[in-house]
Amino acid sequence: MTLILGIETSCDETAAAVVEDGQRIISNVVASQIDIHRRYGGVFPEVASRQHILSITPVVEQAMDEARVSWDNLEAVAVTYGPGLAGSLLVGVNVAKGIALGRGLPLLGINHIEAHIYANWLPPLPPPNPSTLLRAGFGGERGGAASFFLCFAWWSPAVTRS
Repeated sequence: MTLILGIETSCDETAAAVVEDGQRIISNVVASQIDIHRRYGGVFPEVASRQHILSITPVVEQAMDEARVSWDNLEAVAVTYGPGLAGSLLVGVNVAKGIALGRGLPLLGINHIEAHIYANWLPPLPPPNPSTLLRAGFGGERGGAASFFLCFAWWSPAVTRS
């Protein structure tokens, strides 16, 4: 059994999860910032990153508690490295780096957009095999480029970028 702690802080939600064998979500904790940003009519990047600083430790601790695992049970730490808000990403990446370094664990950098694609392979109903998926950006990543993925299995996509 492989347990990975995942951390996500790419925008306005602080999240941590413990995942077993890459497919079973043992715990999933999310601290939303919707109420904080509502007064601005959208996400205010500096406020988001400051809120991540306040939320990250309790969120990670709660994810570990809900999973009923200890730090010694973890095999790796995964973290969103981008795309996203720079200040927000820095919080998650630095916490993940600290945990990985302190515990002697591998650190896995995860692309936020590609993770949305791979989430389709989580149980209970994976997509047909093979599948074709479209990833479309809206400005930040490669200036709004689109990518088509021909996926033969959740662990082995053949990628064609256009």
